[in-house]
Amino acid sequence: MNGTRRRGARLRLALAGAATIALLGPLAWMWQDSLMPDAYSVMDMGYADYGGAVTHVAGTSGHSEHSEHSGHSEHTASARSLTSLTADPDRAADVAITLVARKQRFRLPTGRSVDGYTLNGASPGPVIHATVGQLVEVRLVNESVPDGITLHWHGVDVPNAADGVAGVTQDAVGVGRSFTYRFVAGQAGTFWYHSHQVSHEQVRRGLLGALVVTPAARPPAGTADVVALLHLYDGARTINGREGDVRAEARPGERVRVQVINTENGQTPVWVGGAPFRLAAVDGTDLHEPASVRDTAVTVTAGGRADIEVTMPEDGSPVRVHIGGPAGVVLGSRSYDAPTVPRPSTTLDLLSYGTPASLGFDPDRPDRRFDYEIGRRPGFLDGRPGVWWTINGHMFPDVPMFVVAEGDVVRMRIVNDSGEPHPMHLHGHHAVVLSRDGVRATGGPWWVDSLEVGTGESYDIAFVADNPGIWMDHCHNLPHATEGLVAHLMYEGVTTPFTVGGTGGNKPE
Repeated sequence: MNGTRRRGARLRLALAGAATIALLGPLAWMWQDSLMPDAYSVMDMGYADYGGAVTHVAGTSGHSEHSEHSGHSEHTASARSLTSLTADPDRAADVAITLVARKQRFRLPTGRSVDGYTLNGASPGPVIHATVGQLVEVRLVNESVPDGITLHWHGVDVPNAADGVAGVTQDAVGVGRSFTYRFVAGQAGTFWYHSHQVSHEQVRRGLLGALVVTPAARPPAGTADVVALLHLYDGARTINGREGDVRAEARPGERVRVQVINTENGQTPVWVGGAPFRLAAVDGTDLHEPASVRDTAVTVTAGGRADIEVTMPEDGSPVRVHIGGPAGVVLGSRSYDAPTVPRPSTTLDLLSYGTPASLGFDPDRPDRRFDYEIGRRPGFLDGRPGVWWTINGHMFPDVPMFVVAEGDVVRMRIVNDSGEPHPMHLHGHHAVVLSRDGVRATGGPWWVDSLEVGTGESYDIAFVADNPGIWMDHCHNLPHATEGLVAHLMYEGVTTPFTVGGTGGNKPE
């Protein structure tokens, strides 16, 4: 009897061990498979998606259509390095500035102390002004940011070598080192710059600033521009680094463009009290024949910009542009006593705002079609268990590399079934919104580089592949990017010598 009990106990123990192995074995394999090497190239990540295009590769037939899971390194033998994609090296700079980055404690004008980072001793950094066609040269010096730093020119279609993404277009600039960015300001509009090294932490703590490009023609008399950069420092909402209202002088009858820059991880509403307004531009691109509205809010995507144009009342009364709450920009001459007004219940729908105009290409006849489907599921990300974002059903780093050729018309459908909104940002390009949830756009062309895709929403967008390189296409809720919501757009025939991780400690997210 005792022997029977012992054999039964051994059997139960063996069965329990087998069950444990059956359960933990796959988990151990998944954990091991998720671990990232100390250094890796984004060109080796995931799988190539050619958008249905037929591309030329070596073979008996001379060409073939690539399947979804074919490699994406067959072009490297004859590829050019993205380091060659620069502005004219022999051209003198029209605008030259040096930015010195420091890790330091600084004070907001209200006296609040912030333990963060500065550029030239302040945060936000200085506003960089340029005129369309000018060559901008920015020398970045890292005096004391321990993790290194880069600068990304958010919304500016710079040459790829100047995009400022650590491990993709350059190495992070270590302490005591410098890096020089050069690009032609090809488009008038409101933009901003920020670090793209450990960006979820460095941007939040102060490594950012505004960039404004004005038209080559002189502005008409009776017009003025006011920059309004929104940022939270340790929970304190600021405009241009100031808590509370920012005051700007504006004469009766003057037309003022308030250039709102949302540097936060979530969208923010903007509305106007005291006058009607027009939404003149989105993400640096003027809208076509925007109508005057009032009692309406405008939603500004994380990373996005909105130019709010107000004509000042002839009676000299002030106007308040609310940015995310009661505080904002107060425009006035004799008085700045502009009362706060509640957020309107109506929000401007850019799908039908403005009037149609030519795009310059036919988005209904694309050369490449891509899907960017955002989901979420449990798993391991570099050995960490959790519930992570997915792209087309895959978790980072097994995500698509969207491959295009220069000159392609590209159409992309972004679908968000993840349960949270995502502000999607494509580097190096502006895309036009074609439809939302299957409803076609009927207003003026709505060009974006930062697009809020709400949960359960889908957008069709299109652009022309006219800026060769390797470009990030990621969520600009920057903690989401650290959680794997990152893909890349790669041009055929372009490669990068840089790696994420490695001796440079490159950490773009």
